[in-house]
Amino acid sequence: MDHGHDMPGTGGMVAPPPMNNTGMMHRHKMMMMHMTFFWGKSAEILFSSWPGSFEKRPYMYFAALLFVFVLSILVEWLSHCRLVKPGSGPVAAGLVQTLLHALRVGLAYMVMLAVMSFNGGVFLVAVAGQTLGFFFFGSRVFKKTHPPTETSDLPPLSC
Repeated sequence: MDHGHDMPGTGGMVAPPPMNNTGMMHRHKMMMMHMTFFWGKSAEILFSSWPGSFEKRPYMYFAALLFVFVLSILVEWLSHCRLVKPGSGPVAAGLVQTLLHALRVGLAYMVMLAVMSFNGGVFLVAVAGQTLGFFFFGSRVFKKTHPPTETSDLPPLSC
């Protein structure tokens, strides 16, 4: 009995190629994704075809690493900054805290997605950025008062 499957005894029927929304047939572009850490300079980080081929544009890989490094530092800065002025109204302070939290979580997810490219260089700059950011904004090295009563407008990121 022929049900249209490409199995022995079915008459060799094969499903047609998929159609796109215009009714035209298209081919699927196969994309290889790394599932373990690798040390190559040609990787896709965050966006499709970004930073692109290292052979064509070698500076773009380093620009992508710098971007992830800066994002990591920003996450730490937002985790330890004081932007709400003392004496602010509770509604205004709450709105500022909520917006800062949304920004911090969004940037932290972007760093996480960049690390999920499994590129060793991206992993190293993400950790280095978080480390340097904590050193400048979270450690006691540059604090004026010891111990701080409240170091941030936001609670620390926790699991």
